[in-house]
Amino acid sequence: MMRAGDVKSLRISHVGLRGIVGSGMTASHVVDFASAFGTFLESRSPVVIGRDPRASGLMVREGVIAALLAAGCDVVDLGIVSTPVIQHAIRRLDAAGGISIGASHNTADWNALKFFGARGTYLSTAEAGELLDIYHLRKFDFVGWDRTGALRELDGAIDWYLDGLASAYDLAALKGFRVLVDCSNGTSSLILRRMNERFGFNFILINARLEGVAFAHEPSTTASAVALQLAPLVTTVGADAGFLFDVDSDRVALATEQGQPVSEEMVLPLLADWLLPRVPGRLVIANLSSTALLEQIASRHGARVVRVPVGRHSAMDALASYRPEQIAIAGEGTGAVMMPQFRFVYDGIASMLGILSMMAERRCSLSGLLAGYPRYSILKGQVPLVSQRVPALLMELQQRYADGRFNVADGLRVDWLDRWFHVRVSQTEPLVRVIAEQRGDPPGQLFEELMEQVRRFA
Repeated sequence: MMRAGDVKSLRISHVGLRGIVGSGMTASHVVDFASAFGTFLESRSPVVIGRDPRASGLMVREGVIAALLAAGCDVVDLGIVSTPVIQHAIRRLDAAGGISIGASHNTADWNALKFFGARGTYLSTAEAGELLDIYHLRKFDFVGWDRTGALRELDGAIDWYLDGLASAYDLAALKGFRVLVDCSNGTSSLILRRMNERFGFNFILINARLEGVAFAHEPSTTASAVALQLAPLVTTVGADAGFLFDVDSDRVALATEQGQPVSEEMVLPLLADWLLPRVPGRLVIANLSSTALLEQIASRHGARVVRVPVGRHSAMDALASYRPEQIAIAGEGTGAVMMPQFRFVYDGIASMLGILSMMAERRCSLSGLLAGYPRYSILKGQVPLVSQRVPALLMELQQRYADGRFNVADGLRVDWLDRWFHVRVSQTEPLVRVIAEQRGDPPGQLFEELMEQVRRFA
């Protein structure tokens, strides 16, 4: 029986299943969720799976495979690969969908299941809701002994993925860059080593050993994580830029050639500025927690920003609301970006190549590119969620900051002319997240007021 405190380390939502393995996320959760996904899929085409190197990944993999086979699904196992590699393989194999086993930016004790449809993209809100209904009702469609699925292990998916990168970028024009990469002991090391071998890149890798228990540092794509090891080494090795990936390599963070950490919020604006002159789309899809610099960049190119709730299902809903050619780019302020040339897959490696391409085309250093934007200062905090008083908190915040413009699509965002804040409950962790941004200097007083109010209620 689950103890009352264990729910704090388990999150079941439209995002999928995520938790601390053992105390929160158990084998039964894994089997039931994978059984629900096997039942949810209408096609009997194969299901593609892969995992990151976490120690719990092998146990989770076995549960996922058993459940899918029992539901009559054939399974193609790619082994240890990044989520973008899984998504590319789903399309290449014309699969029914896929499951990525890995908790990306979380510490090693966490794991997660992320689900994809036949297009290789995250499930929409409606699809995720249907999957959750099947899971909660436990109405699983298992087949008889003579119709269980078959398991196939497949090598070569990384090269398929690299074929896609090579078709989208002028890789020869990027080989002259000397690039330092912090792999966070994750899947990016497998991809970047292969890129060095296949294309002659000069990626210098640190924390490149796959690790299941003792990551070199918390694998979050933040400026503070960049400052730990990556940024101080950039000038030492004479790199043109530094990049840090989470364990899953679907997010990226930056350091300049001068060894300065860059806010993770700048990845999406940089790529929007690069892509908007190159693509027909005039829409930038971003969540409510992302920097207001996006509006300035979009306006510069005659485009506009569409703000959506935080969560990848919300981004999928927004993408489905417009024709593909209308959308220039989509992403969030965590260093996770989707570009149209990859059919809107969150992909840190592709984002890195886009930033290097921008540097090459404009013949400008990363610090030079960043200097061309107005200064915005963002502060981010979080408070453990232990109460049920969040609705009362949001009501009090509305009353206190009644002179601002409200958006209640996801928690509460309040905007003024030159600053804004967003307070919301995380979908992936038992936390209340607090973000405040201001043009110019950091909004220190506003941020501290918000943090104090959240601590009193959460």
